Amino acid sequence: MLTLILILSLAGALLSNDSVAAVAYTKEQSTTAIDLVNKLETRHYSKREFDDALASDLFDAYFRGLDPSHLFLLQSDLDEFEPQRLQLDDEFREGNLDTGFKIFNRYQQRLETRLEWVVRELPALVEAMDFEVDESLSLEPEKRAWAKDMSEADERWRLQIKSAVLSLKLADKPQDELASTLIKRYENQQNRVQQYNEQDAFQVYANALTELYDPHTNYLSPRTSENFNINMSLSLEGIGAVLQLQDEYTKVTRVVAAGPADKQGELKPSDRIIGVAQGDDEFQDVIGWRLDEVVDLIRGPKDTTVRLQVIPASSKSTDSRKVITIVRNKVKLEEQSAQKSIVEIPDGDGVRRVGVIDIPAFYIDFEALRQGDENYKSTTRDVKQLLDELVADGVEGIIIDLRNNGGGSLQEANELTGLFIEYGPTVQIRHSSSKVFRDGKRLRSAYYEGPVAVLINRLSASASEIFAGAIQDYQRGIIIGTQSFGKGTVQTLIPLPEGQLKLTESKFYRISGESTQHRGVIPDVEFPSQYDKEQIGESSLDHALNWDKINPVRHRKYHDIPGSLDALKDQYQQRVASDPDFIYLEDSIALAAEARKITTLPLQESARLQLRETQTQKTLDIENKRRIAKGLDPLESLDEDEPEESADASAVSDDSDAVMDAALDAETAPVADDITADELAVNSSEEAESEEDDEDEDEDEDILLREAGNILLDALQIGNKAVASNS
Repeated sequence: MLTLILILSLAGALLSNDSVAAVAYTKEQSTTAIDLVNKLETRHYSKREFDDALASDLFDAYFRGLDPSHLFLLQSDLDEFEPQRLQLDDEFREGNLDTGFKIFNRYQQRLETRLEWVVRELPALVEAMDFEVDESLSLEPEKRAWAKDMSEADERWRLQIKSAVLSLKLADKPQDELASTLIKRYENQQNRVQQYNEQDAFQVYANALTELYDPHTNYLSPRTSENFNINMSLSLEGIGAVLQLQDEYTKVTRVVAAGPADKQGELKPSDRIIGVAQGDDEFQDVIGWRLDEVVDLIRGPKDTTVRLQVIPASSKSTDSRKVITIVRNKVKLEEQSAQKSIVEIPDGDGVRRVGVIDIPAFYIDFEALRQGDENYKSTTRDVKQLLDELVADGVEGIIIDLRNNGGGSLQEANELTGLFIEYGPTVQIRHSSSKVFRDGKRLRSAYYEGPVAVLINRLSASASEIFAGAIQDYQRGIIIGTQSFGKGTVQTLIPLPEGQLKLTESKFYRISGESTQHRGVIPDVEFPSQYDKEQIGESSLDHALNWDKINPVRHRKYHDIPGSLDALKDQYQQRVASDPDFIYLEDSIALAAEARKITTLPLQESARLQLRETQTQKTLDIENKRRIAKGLDPLESLDEDEPEESADASAVSDDSDAVMDAALDAETAPVADDITADELAVNSSEEAESEEDDEDEDEDEDILLREAGNILLDALQIGNKAVASNS
């Protein structure tokens, strides 16, 4: 989310050096504020008035956004501005930004004072550190009260610095480099704070307001608008990752399908990037950097190498480090093409074959289409060809794999549904004006009549949810996997006197009348969830619009899938109860859930090492449990082999503001949701990997696909024509 990206970048990076001049708003920003409020009140889907209640929320959100960890501002700062709490709506509406900028400047002053203190006191603090003392650092700093005075704030920082020093120490940083490493980090931040200007201040303040309406409504400053438009052209050279700032760390939100990072295979969602190096050059510490600066450092010429130093997502502390080497390249979203494969399911002495079509995004080459190119590229055209090829290969059914598909062209979601139904509506769109528009397949035509399953997960969103929801509502196929993201809103870009407003103006509804917003699509047969629903998905986002219903649309039901679900689920449960891979997956999920319950990090070295060793041993135990069940020799340590935990369990701890809909159909609204200056959209340059690593990765990917194939074949046997076949 943009507010998190921008506000948290200030919370972690806006530390100051000698003296930072106060920023003042411009006449253009005053005019923009007036227009912004008008657009929010009249065009946003919620039709919410900016009143005293919302002004009070804005007051809290602004302070919380500037300093989410409660490290800089004091309770006295909030008390000083409290009289303005219920005045913010009147001020903003009149273009008066005095209070917002005064708060921002106070924050800057606190940053300057704090950084000077840190740089001055750091050597003495490091020298005095006793790692045998039983102390701990809160991992939920946002829940604590504001510091009542500088003395209390100093103590918070002492613990914060002690944790950073211990992390460096356990990462084998030489003792004589501990203080100098951190001093260099904070001195870099001192220099960086001087780059912030009135655009930064206004964007933070404006987004504190816009995201009270919903998390996808954002104000884009001129600089952010420029980067946003670059991202919409999807022609960047980089690594293929979507980034955001979380506190002082650059966090991976999503790895772009078919990009260099995706094909290299090591970078995962929720990994934190702490260093960037060009080729074989020395790493630059990027902790506390502005997000756009980190992005600029990662971008570079095609075919050049960038190395990332990351803290893996699966690590609760900052002690663990990993270096990932990626070759930059370029790709357009349209090049993330659908791919086919065949899953072979053992059946007695033989095998049964199920076709798989993996769709990473809903894409269409609008430019080629407008130019009349008969061979223009689109999801539906590609899938139709792959579908025909798989049918010719004699597969018994088709799995449409939409896992990690964040959306794309609404037109393509509708067209793709048309390949599997004779005709009929596929989606309803309700505008803020209350008008409801329907889209779908308007003319009868031939369609694939064989068995269908759709595989989804928590990162399947928007257009993916429209397709999966339509297949489910028509009872045309079985939906398998985990609850989808729940992104059922549509945004449009509106120009402002300065910058742009990305505004939620419509909502998606299924033909059943149910919204995909907030709830997403619930699968017919549910797999263990690799993602924590409290941390990932629309329902995890602050101020997300609610789920609701409108009138359904009459539609055909091809089968009685609900009538066969009990039998399908029973067979599924019986099969996976003894499947070593599924047991391992469930154990990994449980281990990650256990790790998430840790709320404090020990600052006693022996306790920190014990925590690390305990987690390592538990990971080794579940890995060996699987190996023994599969007749393999157990490992003495994780260093002997790269366990497959990284592909399954590490994702469980993600805290994603997932980036959705990178190229929505321009005629139905749209813009990319939550794409900012950090979408490094790219194609891949293959990295050489060992055969063993490739086999491990394939096995990880096949676990769920294999079981989806089993379920689809079960459906054929249980109900034959009634469940999955239209013949």
